[in-house]
Order: sequence, then C-alpha cells, then structure tokens
Amino acid sequence: MKLNLNRPLAFFDLETTGVNVGADRIVEIAILKAMPDGTEQIKTMRINPEMPIPLASSLIHGIYDKDIANEPTFKEVAAELADFIGDADLAGYNSNRFDIPVLLEEFLRAGVDFDMSDRKFVDVQNVFHQMEQRTLRAAYKFYCDKDIVNAHSAEADITATYHVLLAQIERYKDTEFEDKQGNISKPVKNDVEALHTFTNMNKPVDFAGRMVFNEQGQEIFNFGKHKGKTVEQVFDTEPSYYAWMRQGDFPLYTKKKLEEIWARWNKKKEQLKQEKQQQTIASKPKPIVGSGASNVVKPAVPQEKKTKPAVEVTNDMLEQLKMKFGK
Repeated sequence: MKLNLNRPLAFFDLETTGVNVGADRIVEIAILKAMPDGTEQIKTMRINPEMPIPLASSLIHGIYDKDIANEPTFKEVAAELADFIGDADLAGYNSNRFDIPVLLEEFLRAGVDFDMSDRKFVDVQNVFHQMEQRTLRAAYKFYCDKDIVNAHSAEADITATYHVLLAQIERYKDTEFEDKQGNISKPVKNDVEALHTFTNMNKPVDFAGRMVFNEQGQEIFNFGKHKGKTVEQVFDTEPSYYAWMRQGDFPLYTKKKLEEIWARWNKKKEQLKQEKQQQTIASKPKPIVGSGASNVVKPAVPQEKKTKPAVEVTNDMLEQLKMKFGK
C-alpha cells in the first residue's frame, strides 16, 4: 500500500537536548520524504546543539557531547534542510506538540523563514491515541507486529512511524469514530487533508499550545489567567499582556504569531480611530447660505466723535476774559 499524495509528505523525528521547546536544541534529525509516485527519500543529520547535552537525555537517545563535537550547527545546515523538505506537508509522532515547534524555533534562530501557512501536518500519535492510546513502541508492535530495532534513534523511530501510519490507514479505513459532540464519522482515510483534520484536535495557532483557535476561528489563549479569552479581547483590556509575553520565556514561534495578531489588532484600532474622526467631522453643523442674508460678519465701523458747533466770539466775551485774568 502507498499513501495517496498530491505533494510530498515529510515524516521527521528529532532527538534533542531536552523537552523545553523554547530552550532545548536539536542533536539529530531524520526526515523520510514520501513522494506522490511512491518513492522515498531519507536524510539523517547529527547537529551540534552549541550547548551541553544533559546526561538524562543522552541516556535516552544515546548521543553524547563527544558524538556531535565536530558536527555542523543547525544554522549551518538550516537552508539545506529547508530545501530538502521543500513544500512538503509534515508528519511525525507527537510532532504537533514537540517536533514541529522545536524545528520552527531552530529555523527562526537560523534566520530561515520556514513558511507553515499552506502546509498540512499529520500527527500519527493523535491517530493512535484516539483509536488505541499507546506508545510508539506499542503502536509498532500492535499495528505491524514488529519490534523497533535501535529504538530512540531518529531514523529507526521515523521509519517505524511511517509504517505505523500505513497500517493505521489500512486498519481503520472503514472504522467509525464518535467525537465528543456525538458526531460519527470514518476519519482515518488515505488522504492527508482528512488526516490533518483528524489529528489536529486542538487547532494550534503556535504549535506550542499557548494559543489555539476556537470554534469561530478566533485565536484564544490556552494557558494562564486569560485562558479561553480571545487574544484580541485581552489586548483590548490589558495591552501590557503583549509586552509581558514578548519579554517572557516563550518560544520564538509563539512570539512571532503573537506579533502578527498584535499588528492586526493595532491596524483595526487605527481604522476605527479614523472612522470616528470622519464621523465627528461629518456631524459638525455647516453654515447656511441664503440669497437674502449674508453670513459674513462685517467689522464694526468706528463712530465719529460728535463735536459741538462753533460759537461766535463777541466783545462782551472778551471783556469778561480781561476782568477774569486781570488784563
């Protein structure tokens, strides 16, 4: 059986220094690229994480500091990896919650704009957990009746994941599933679009799960004191929350999506402000222009000072003056 693909589907798995999406780094990446014609391409790389690998992590995946001391950094191979993945959709095991957000963090640190806007992403674990709820090792045994050789090596895990998905599609192609709302469907199909819809239950905005889409397609916070509120609603009532998240210990991709929503929110605010200004101007009374009256206020014309009329001087008047002044 082969996958029904319109474009490549890149299965990938990461081994890392730890499980902190924002802080830990990749030490190994394996990509199995399933092509529409049924062929497969595999690329595996070890990466120098530029930080010590904790012993607890090394004991799980078997990669120690000495093993990656001379390997390239992610920044040095980022463009090559992005080119290999190309426009492929993405698939993995627990990839929506861990592998995809970690990979996006690494691309952002390297300055590579790895566009996720038009990609589908299939999380094989979500098919498994919703239908059977077991681990990858158990899934491989359950679906393929095989044991993983070299478990926790990236290539062995991703190859197992690929074969588990093929077996899941075959096993559940006619199986009914009832969701939490009581809707019954047959969601596991040989179709990436259908698998994308079925395995993305939380509709993540940032893949780290800090923000998700609600039923109306609005971004809402999925943590903290504002959990369940739309991001724009929080910006309306507490815009300082944006600055707190920008300065906080959140993944870079979470901050990138937050900035996009902030820019959109500010644009809406500016448009509303301009509309209000235009309404204010439109509501001011306009001067009434009529043919029989003038609306122009004429300046006041200063009135001339009234003077008494001149009186003719007589001889009696002169005599009185002489007597008054003694002359």
